[in-house]
Amino acid sequence: MKVCPTNVFDRTESGAPVIKRQKDCQTCFICEAYCPVDALYVSPFTDEAVQVDEEELAAKGVLGSRRETIGWGPGRQKLAALDQTPFIDRILPPRPVRAAGISDVKVQTN
Repeated sequence: MKVCPTNVFDRTESGAPVIKRQKDCQTCFICEAYCPVDALYVSPFTDEAVQVDEEELAAKGVLGSRRETIGWGPGRQKLAALDQTPFIDRILPPRPVRAAGISDVKVQTN
């Protein structure tokens, strides 16, 4: 898992990542966001070990939940599209309202 800023993962012989340096984890959730199969759950508690049951996490839909929340992955709504933060309107020009499927991209036809 090259995305980890503190290099907490090693690879097993099968190539699957495994956490080897838990104490170095910063709880940045980058690994969970980048996991292509939504197989990670990062506990928000960095100062203590948290025992988890993988089957229970899967049943609750928690595996990959950070990735889903931020909109990473095919078919997911991007978090930026949901952002209703008022300050963004002060720094960006107003967005024109367009019908669905209308784009600014001009296609040259001959």
